[in-house]
Amino acid sequence: MHVQEWLDTVPAAAVYAVVALVIGLESLGIPLPGEIILVSAALLSSQHGGIDPVVLGACASAGAVIGDSIGYAIGRKGGRPLLAWLGRKFPKHFSEGHVATAERSFQKWGMWAVFFGRFVALLRIFAGPLAGVLRMPYWKFLIANVLGGIVWAGGTTAVIYYVGVVAEDWLKRFSWLGLVVAVLIGIASMLIGKRRASKAQQTPEPVTAGE
Repeated sequence: MHVQEWLDTVPAAAVYAVVALVIGLESLGIPLPGEIILVSAALLSSQHGGIDPVVLGACASAGAVIGDSIGYAIGRKGGRPLLAWLGRKFPKHFSEGHVATAERSFQKWGMWAVFFGRFVALLRIFAGPLAGVLRMPYWKFLIANVLGGIVWAGGTTAVIYYVGVVAEDWLKRFSWLGLVVAVLIGIASMLIGKRRASKAQQTPEPVTAGE
């Protein structure tokens, strides 16, 4: 079943919880489709009066910040052996090449890698654990984590929500426009048909030579 269709079958409170949980686990370092869940829930909130986009954005932000913080703590405690273990368990996401790419980003950008990592699928999974492994000062990590989580989760929710509202409004107008056009075409066809029938009746039938 499509994600949005599934979310539409559960209560609003469950939607908030699922979004916060999935994003939190993804931020913690578990490869899950957090962005897909968030986008689907935000789009649903634009069509479903029971889901508040503000509450949804707050839950998504909380999940992102808390998940990243837990990931940081795990990474700081587990160190390099943790990355090696993750590489064996999730070779597609935690391969040596991916780890090396993420590590270069952290070494070059520091706390900005945590902030902007929110907007990149690969770094979103790595940000918390890798910042802990590299022993980034927690206060720097926390600032980037909170700001990145709020901007990404809140911003994504707001953008998708308003796009959904505008799209739905446009579709409603389009449906009315389509109805008006269909009616006009029907009336025009009827008038043209009557006009042709009238002309046909007024035209005298040709007289044959034998009459």
